[in-house]
Amino acid sequence: MLRIFLTSLCLFLPLNAAAQTQVPTSQAQISLSFAPLVRQAAPAVVNIYAKRIVQSRVSPFASDPFFRDFFGDMGRAQPRVQNSLGSGVILSSDGYLVSNFHVVGGASDIRVVLNDRREYSAEVLLGDQASDLAILRLKDAQDLPFLPLRESDTVEVGELTLAIGNPFGVGQTVSSGIISGLARSGAVTGNERGYFIQTDAPINPGNSGGALIGMDGALIGVNTAIVTRSGGSNGIGFAIPAALVAQFVTQARAGETRFMRPWAGMGGQTVDADLANSLSLERPGGMAITQVQEGSPFAEVGLGVGDVIVATNGRAVNSPSEMLYYMTVAGIGAQITVTAVRDRVQEEFKVAMIGPPELPPREEQTLGARDVLEGLTIANVNPAVLAQYQLPILPSGVVVLNTGQIAPRIGLQKGDLLREIDGQEINSPMDAVRALRNARRSVSLVVERGGQLVLLRFRL
Repeated sequence: MLRIFLTSLCLFLPLNAAAQTQVPTSQAQISLSFAPLVRQAAPAVVNIYAKRIVQSRVSPFASDPFFRDFFGDMGRAQPRVQNSLGSGVILSSDGYLVSNFHVVGGASDIRVVLNDRREYSAEVLLGDQASDLAILRLKDAQDLPFLPLRESDTVEVGELTLAIGNPFGVGQTVSSGIISGLARSGAVTGNERGYFIQTDAPINPGNSGGALIGMDGALIGVNTAIVTRSGGSNGIGFAIPAALVAQFVTQARAGETRFMRPWAGMGGQTVDADLANSLSLERPGGMAITQVQEGSPFAEVGLGVGDVIVATNGRAVNSPSEMLYYMTVAGIGAQITVTAVRDRVQEEFKVAMIGPPELPPREEQTLGARDVLEGLTIANVNPAVLAQYQLPILPSGVVVLNTGQIAPRIGLQKGDLLREIDGQEINSPMDAVRALRNARRSVSLVVERGGQLVLLRFRL
């Protein structure tokens, strides 16, 4: 009877007395519910609505299934408003915000809506398409909630994570998962600069630019992409590490308008089993140097072709993208310790992180409306030009930076090196400008592309 009485007594307790909630005070308690963590972090995650004007061509044959294939791109260019939806994360109380470049890049109007429905206009301070990151500043904002940045070196596979964003525009949503992998590169965009944290927390369209946070409430990374065949989340999502975000914030606060990476001045490849065997290495791993520019910081300390970089500041390096990432998060002005293997002997080198120099001067030239190839932009090859236009390591010469509208019709491509025009050797941008202005009815160009010489001919 006593047991029945106690059971009945429990049934008649007030609901609020039986279901009281408290803020967890330990890791064990917080693992029982994400609610307190979400209440803390969600106000710093925002919805972003961006508007940009794009030029699109409307063909008069667009509705005809036969002629559309022949004339689909020959219509008159017309301006069109393009809207994009994404997420962002507030990083400081004075309104600094991070999002993806593909969400806000090129936008003419950006509207940011906070979790409490306050709205602000924003401007892009610093953006970089290769990293897919952008730093924005909310106008007339102060005392905002924000998320601290987590040290990326402390993130481990298996940690619990939350992804917060605005998937499909339905409103702020939270999903949970774990860190599935670190140092993922190339799998998302095919860009060798890509370096990501992988998570199985569902990330869907609209989550781009949102927060991936850990159980301490700090920002682990910025959600950027998924691998999917259906368009929805299949449990393979990627986030840009917080350490890279920190570098963007530092440069944005310093007034930079273009993100600057340290000058590598070298090329490399991942050491697989075959390459490890040919280099007499004990096991695959590291990045083999395949190319070094004269005067680069790596060349200055004695590193050269055939050396294998295995670690940077004690962290393993296994690909060119990892090496570039560690250099980038170190930042210009820092010094890193590079561990390399040469002739099966491991050595350490102190390498200074410097910006790409403007030597020789670029002497950039753009041809005008009365010139043969209107809109063609050329410049001397130098490290700063290669970095700005994301070109591979090239020898000295004159490089095509922008083809304009006419040059592509004769086969000229961005990144081509101009070697000769009508038999005249080209050693500077002004040599090319003079040769094209003196051209007669028939013009021949010799360009270097991918290490091969290509002859292009056209008539005026």
